[in-house]
Formats: sequence, C-alpha cells, structure tokens
Amino acid sequence: MTEPSFHSASRLQGIQHIPVSGPLVCLEMMKFAWDNYKQYALGKNELRPLTKNGHIGNMFGGLRGATVVDALDTLYIMELEEEFQEAKKWVEKSFDLNVNGEASLFEVNIRYIGGLLAAYYLTGEEVFKSKALELGEKLLPAFNTPTGIPRGVINLGSGMSWSWGWASAGSSILAEFGTLHLEFLHLSELSGNPVFAEKVMNIRKVLNRVEKPQGLYPNFLSPVTGNWVQHHVSIGGLGDSFYEYLIKSWLMSDKKDSEAKKMYDDALEAIEKHLVKKSAGGLTYIAEWRGGILDHKMGHLACFSGGMIALGAEHAGEGRKRHYMDLAAEITNTCHESYARSDTKLGPEAFRFDTGTEAMATRLSERYYILRPEVVESYMYMWRLTHDPKYRQWGWEAVKALEKHCRVEAGFSGIRDVYTTTPTHDNMQQSFFLAETLKYLYLLFCEDDVLSLDDWVFNTEAHPLPVNHTNFKAKASVQ
Repeated sequence: MTEPSFHSASRLQGIQHIPVSGPLVCLEMMKFAWDNYKQYALGKNELRPLTKNGHIGNMFGGLRGATVVDALDTLYIMELEEEFQEAKKWVEKSFDLNVNGEASLFEVNIRYIGGLLAAYYLTGEEVFKSKALELGEKLLPAFNTPTGIPRGVINLGSGMSWSWGWASAGSSILAEFGTLHLEFLHLSELSGNPVFAEKVMNIRKVLNRVEKPQGLYPNFLSPVTGNWVQHHVSIGGLGDSFYEYLIKSWLMSDKKDSEAKKMYDDALEAIEKHLVKKSAGGLTYIAEWRGGILDHKMGHLACFSGGMIALGAEHAGEGRKRHYMDLAAEITNTCHESYARSDTKLGPEAFRFDTGTEAMATRLSERYYILRPEVVESYMYMWRLTHDPKYRQWGWEAVKALEKHCRVEAGFSGIRDVYTTTPTHDNMQQSFFLAETLKYLYLLFCEDDVLSLDDWVFNTEAHPLPVNHTNFKAKASVQ
C-alpha cells in the first residue's frame, strides 16, 4: 500500500469529495497515531504525545499494550499491513498475561478480550484466540458472588475481586456487568466451555427477576442481594452499554435471542416515556433520572444512543420503525449541536439543557474532550441506515476539528476546553481513539460492505464480532 501524501491540517481544506478522500485521511490519521505510539510508547498502555513517552495507568491490572490490542483490527481493516504485523508480533512475543494488579473487569473485557476476538475473527490467527481464552479464564473469579453478579475489580493474578471504592454500598455497575454478553458468548463458542455463556445468562436472570422502577434499570446493583442500591438511571456513563448489548445480543444471535430483544424493547419504551425530553429550542435529549427527579443533561457517552436506536429501529415493527428512526435522528442531531456550538467544533464531556443555554457544557469540569468516539459512532450508523449525506458532512467536520485542535507533533491529544480555539492539550492519546474514533470515521466514509452491519456487530469498543451466520472473514477493502 502506498502511503497517502497528507501531512498537515491544511491538506483537508481543498478536498471536496468526502467519500473518496475520507478513508484515506482517516487512514493517514491512524498511521500517524500508531507510528508515534510505536516510536515512543510501544508496550505501554497509551502514548503521552506531548512528553513523547508511555502511560501505564492502573485500569488494566498490570496488563500492558492496551493501544496495541485496541488497534489490531483497525490496522487490519485499513490494510495497514506492516503496522498490523508489528502489532501482531508484539502480542506474540511481549503480551504477558501473568500479572498482578487491580483490573477493571469491564475495561479488560471490552478492550483486550474484544480486541483479541475481533483480530482472530478477521485473520484466523490462533495467537489471538488463545490469548483471548486465557484472559477470559482470569476474569471468571469475579463472578464468585452470592448472586453471580460480578464485582467490578479483579486481581488477574490472585483472582480476588471487589467492588469499586466509589460505588455506592459495594455495588456493581450496570454498564460494567451488562457489557460482557457479546464477548463471553464468543469465548464459550471458541473454547467449547459453556461456563462463559452461563455466567452472562445468569446476569440476565437476576435482572429479569428484580423489580424495575417505572420499567427503568438503575445503575447500581448489589452483587450480594441482587437488589438495586440507589435509583440513578443514565443512558450515559454507568448505564450506557448495557442497553447497547441487549439489541446487539439479539443481532449477533442472527435474531434468535428473543429475550434480549424484549428486554431492549421494554427498556427503550421506559426510557422514551420517562427520560426523553425536548428542549425549549426544539432539541431532543435523554435526561438522567435520580430517584424520580430529572437531571437535564447528556454526557458525551450517551451520544452512542442515536446509533443504537437506529440499529434497533431497523428491526422494529413497520409502525414503529419510522418513529424510532426519527428519534435516532433527533438525538444524533442534538449531539451534533454539542459539537457545532463549541469553538473547536468538538463536543464537551457533558452538556445541559437547564439554564437557557442548550447542548453546551455549563460547568468548567465538563468542558473537556478526550478523543471520544460516541458522536461519530452515531454518524456512522445513521449514514449506513439512511444514506443522508449530512452524516458524512458532520463526520468530515469532526475530522477537520481533530486535525486542527488535537493533532500535535507526536500523536493526537485530548483537550481541556472545547470552548477556546487555543485549547490546552491533556497529553493523552487514548487507546479508544485508535479502536473506535478513527475506525468509525473510516467506516463512515467507506462502502457499506466494509464490515457490513449484516455480518458484524461491534462491541462497545468498536471491535467487530461476527453474527453467527458469517464465515468469519471480513471484506476489508475500500471500493
């Protein structure tokens, strides 16, 4: 593959034909992010692009190379062959699973296990499968609780598990224990060991048994009693990917997992009834719910929901399909407004609808942007499902903003305030920028048969897992 000759933000100005240029520009951004990670931080979890060194952090319990594993499938899909081989070689030679430390069950599952599974299904390379299965085994002790609801933190060496110190009364988090299903079903399928599938089916059993206030799922559940700990409901952080995995479990099962579909339909109905609101300025948003009192804000994380609702709408009854596509479009538009109303054209971590300003952060602590993917994720789904050109246009605006404000000398960095055109960088190139943000932008500009939604379901870290009718080989070419 010849390297595209794009080298600065100004290169974007003269490019008119987005679909043709889009994949190449995203590919160059990916190559730039990867090359700098490789040069300054290979084997560390993330690159610090300003100081040109690596960051390990304490989220992965001693595991290293989060960016390598997260980037594998993006490199492969973009046909960055040499870079993919570098990443694969690191996994083969240097990826050590014999570690001690406090790991997030959720993060290890979505980034490492999800990344390894996707790389295996795309390439058939056994090393990815064996590492995924070995790591999956190390997560199982977290489920040793009275209810089988896993605790959020596990020592991968000793198998000891506990709940996050900040989690209310030792509770487990809905988004964390509700975002294991896709990966664990594949672990059972690949290993022939039913234990992984049994663990996640039991989670579903507990959730079906417990009473839902107004049909809603609160974010905190006791792994000891199986009861809710407090009534905070959010489609953003703490709740988000639980809902995503319900509709995607059904799709991944080739639409056979009717229990997941019913849980999704019922949850969405309750969300629409109690949380979906329209602002004075006509913007549709999903509020948060605290014991019956609404908090009129949306987090950037909640912006995945436009894409999710569109994905579900495709399979709603004819009468509801148009309704849900409209809702998905309205929410995606609101999230786009959070970008359009900022000086950088990148969206804040959270935005509000309760002080006269709409779709803007009103608190200093919510003005930052850490290279998050959720808004462009919804653009990608909306494009694939409607082919309305505005979604590609909006994605292109995001590409230009990333290039202008987040690209630094040695990689991409988050920024501390989206409302200033001379932002301060946070010195962190998140692994999910390579796994999700750049992948979703690339797919937005590609033909629909590159990772077709008919054959692949993306985990919440954008790692593609096959629907169970595929032959597991991706079509990975740009038309």
